[in-house]
Parts: sequence; C-alpha cells; structure tokens
Amino acid sequence: MASKRLGRTQDPTLMVLTSLTGGPKHGYALTQDIEEMTGIALGPGTLYGVLARLKEEGLIEALAAEDRRRPYRITARGALVLRERLETTAKIARIGLRRLGALA
Repeated sequence: MASKRLGRTQDPTLMVLTSLTGGPKHGYALTQDIEEMTGIALGPGTLYGVLARLKEEGLIEALAAEDRRRPYRITARGALVLRERLETTAKIARIGLRRLGALA
C-alpha cells in the first residue's frame, strides 16, 4: 500500500508538461488528463499557478481562446526540459528498483 505522504510528492509541473505532450489542452482538459494518468486531481489553484509559472519560463504558451477556454501547448524548450527531467526521474527509479530487489 502506498504511503499517503509519498503519494503527495508528485510534481504537478511534470504532470502538466506530460499532459501537453498529447496536444494542446485547456484547464479542464488538463485536469481530466492528469487525473486519468496519475489518479491525482489537481485543484484549480495548483493548476493555474503551474500554468502561469510554465508560461513565464517559456515552457508552454497560451493559444487563442476557444469560446471561454484558453488552451495551452508545450514549447520546444518545454519538451527539452521535460525530456531531461523524465530521464533523470527514470534513472532514479531504475536505481531504486534495483536496490529494492537486492533487499528481497
């Protein structure tokens, strides 16, 4: 059974960027995709805080509003940063799993 504390260490930044690799999405679509991927429901404050920071850092960009919804898409720089972070995370996971196997 997963620890509740460990479950809360998920990085919303990685979740948003990963979701946007599937194509542009507005806020509600992002929350739905992230919950489907991770089982974690991001609150609006968390989501829009992350979106504002990612936009400011040039990792995502806002597209023209559709009705009242503003979609976002990942930039080339955002994709590069995401790839680097995911590769680092995967390396840590591989090492951790190997070490856990050695404990068994």
